[in-house]
Amino acid sequence: MDTILQQLMNGLAVGAVYSLIALGFTMVYGVLRIVHFAHGSVYMMGAFFGLTVGKLTGVNILVSMPIAMIGAAILGVAIERVAFKPLRGVDPYSGLLSSLGVAIALPVLAQMIWGTATQPYPTGIKFPTFIVAGVAINAMQLVILGLVLLFVVGLYAYVQRTPMGMAMRASAYNVTLTELMGVNVDSVIRTTFIIASALAAAGGVLVSAYYDAVWPTMGFNAGIKAFTAAVVGGIGSIPGTILGGFVLGLAENLASGYISSAMQDAIAFVILVVVLLVKPTGLLGRDLVQKM
Repeated sequence: MDTILQQLMNGLAVGAVYSLIALGFTMVYGVLRIVHFAHGSVYMMGAFFGLTVGKLTGVNILVSMPIAMIGAAILGVAIERVAFKPLRGVDPYSGLLSSLGVAIALPVLAQMIWGTATQPYPTGIKFPTFIVAGVAINAMQLVILGLVLLFVVGLYAYVQRTPMGMAMRASAYNVTLTELMGVNVDSVIRTTFIIASALAAAGGVLVSAYYDAVWPTMGFNAGIKAFTAAVVGGIGSIPGTILGGFVLGLAENLASGYISSAMQDAIAFVILVVVLLVKPTGLLGRDLVQKM
């Protein structure tokens, strides 16, 4: 019983981060109908931004993370301006290939700046471990769950209750009609990339602090997992994306504890195949035609 509770706790923490990163995929796809494969690399760059701020200034993670989010937001806007904006109106495959190019270029840039070695992450705070009912709970796990909850609630409130959030929802429904109504879609897309990139950076900082490690290729695996979570939950659906992240995190940790740690990565794709076979739109997805 203790083992399953431990794996559930670990899975919740990992799933929360998957959800946070996957929200970026869902937001960009919702507006542009393009899978932003460079999103995992933005996550990685955000982690390195936080690492650099922590090393240079000695501030703790709660200070370095907002700075890393700002840096990633600026990077996200630059990517949108350079890699996506010139290709709007062209076939979606061009944007997809452009995104893949950025996804390859950013890790190379990170290796040139920070080197290829795995580096420890300076949190600046000691996170103790508590034993509750036989389950080891690290304070960092609670910080992750709390911050992710805060980000998700903030994002939901922004999307539902602000004029820009309404414009985002309208653009996700139909960009052309939104433009005809006088909405500045260019501003909507830029804001979408800012929010998505900032959330990815927050995820990168939290994961790096949790595992005390950051390296240039960390974005590939995380990006694949987050994309899988978005598809499983229903890409384009914010609640579905959050659900998909938690489903994936819990499934991975339970598989690692009860089957084999080697199955931890494979289980993500098993879940993806099963969900696509049973419900191709994802758990909370609705429109298969738009997703294709």
